[in-house]
Amino acid sequence: MHFNIRAITLDLDDTVWPFAPIGARIEQVLDDWLRIHSPRTAERFPIPAMRVLREQVFDAHPHLLHDMGALRRLTLERAFIDSDSDPARIPGMTDAAYDVFYAERNRVECYPDALDALARISAKLPVAALSNGNADLVAIGLDHHFAFQLGAREHGAAKPDPGIFLAACARLGCAPEEVLHVGDHIEMDVLGAARAGLRTAWVHRDDAHHPHWPHDDIRPDLIVPDLAALADHLDRMHGATPVSSETLSSEVHSSRTGSSGTRP
Repeated sequence: MHFNIRAITLDLDDTVWPFAPIGARIEQVLDDWLRIHSPRTAERFPIPAMRVLREQVFDAHPHLLHDMGALRRLTLERAFIDSDSDPARIPGMTDAAYDVFYAERNRVECYPDALDALARISAKLPVAALSNGNADLVAIGLDHHFAFQLGAREHGAAKPDPGIFLAACARLGCAPEEVLHVGDHIEMDVLGAARAGLRTAWVHRDDAHHPHWPHDDIRPDLIVPDLAALADHLDRMHGATPVSSETLSSEVHSSRTGSSGTRP
C-alpha cells in the first residue's frame, strides 16, 4: 500500500517528553505548597492520599475525562473541602494551587532526540499537536514548531474518539489518509487514528529493537523508536515518490538493529 503524507499530527506526553518525571514533580511541588499555605490539607492529603483522591474524582466525573484541567481543579477543591478549610477561602486557594500545578505541568524536559527532530519535521510538513493532556506549547516554548495545538478540552472529546483526529485534519486542509498521526499510546494514538482513517506511526521507545505490536486487525504504518528515526524517514520521503508502509517499517527495523540502541 502506497501513500503520500501532507501533514503530521503529533501526540505530546510520552512522545515528545516523558510525563512520569513531570507528574512526580507536580506532586512534590503541590505538597510543599500546601504545607505552607494550607497545612491542614497537607496533613489530611499527603502525596499518596492525594493520588487516591485524584483517582476518585476522575472516576466520579467520566464526562470530564477530556478536560484534565477541570478534573485537577475539582481534586484540589475536594481536598480543601474534606480537610475543613475555610469555605470562603476555597475558591481562591483552588485557583492558587492550580496555578502552582500548571506551572510545573509546563516545565518539561524533552527526550534527547525530540527538539532536533521537531525542527527537521516541521521544516518539511505542517505539524499539529494533538493531545488529551493540558500542556501549553506557548508556555513551554515549542509552539513555533506547530501549525496549531488541538487539545481534548478544546475539542470536547478525547482520543481515541475519531472526531478529534478528523477535526485536526480539517484544520490542516487534508484528507485523513494524507495525515500521519504520531504517538506512543496503542489505543489512544494508533488505533484511534487508524479508525479515523489517518496513517499512523507508533513511537515505541521501549525495547526498540524488538517492538511487539499486540493487534492483528489494525497495524501501524510505521514503528519507530524515537522522533529522530521518524525525521530520518521523512527526509527520505520528502520530494520522493510514494513509499510503501511495508518498505518503511522494514527500513526502521533494519536501521535500528545495526545501532547500539542508545538514544542520541
